[in-house]
Amino acid sequence: MPDDNLTASPLKKLGDYLMGALPKEITKQSLSLGELTLDVTRRDVLKVLAFLRDDSACLFKLLIDISGTDYPERLERFDVVYHLLSIKLNQRIRVRITTDTEHPVPSSVSLFSSAGWYEREAWDLLGIYFENHPDLRRILTDYGFSGHPLRKDFPLTGYVEVRYDDEQKRVVYEKVKLTQEFRTFDFMSPWEGMTLLPGDEKANRS
Repeated sequence: MPDDNLTASPLKKLGDYLMGALPKEITKQSLSLGELTLDVTRRDVLKVLAFLRDDSACLFKLLIDISGTDYPERLERFDVVYHLLSIKLNQRIRVRITTDTEHPVPSSVSLFSSAGWYEREAWDLLGIYFENHPDLRRILTDYGFSGHPLRKDFPLTGYVEVRYDDEQKRVVYEKVKLTQEFRTFDFMSPWEGMTLLPGDEKANRS
């Protein structure tokens, strides 16, 4: 396994450089498993992203992904993480901000065109709102879908189910129903206490 200290040394220098260039905007840098993560204030995320894209020591021209994580026990329950790549310097970096359901995140579409679909996905699945997005609408769930399925408090069964109604000749939405008949289970092990396994009685028939 490669020494993390050796492989991460260029990223450590980059992190120190960025902390010096953006001391108010970057609240923390962390280096783990050869990856550099910058914690940034929400209001300054566009300034930091623009600096990372345009500064000659950075040149992170590609936005690879925007991901979200839900921590419902926190006051600001969402982490929003931007994954950037510098082809020229062959380096990757992550920018992380926090937000909640009340405070929108500035859209980064004006800086990276690829952010359009990533932000729509984060809005659809987690309910993270991106301010000034040119077309913020659902991208993965169905029309009229209720809720955001990647939130930790979203029920695994969902709220509605979709089926084709043969009488109405169309697709209909119905509330999820999980009713079932009462069933009894025999938890006795077939290797302990049973003299006749289910199905063996057929072998004794003459």
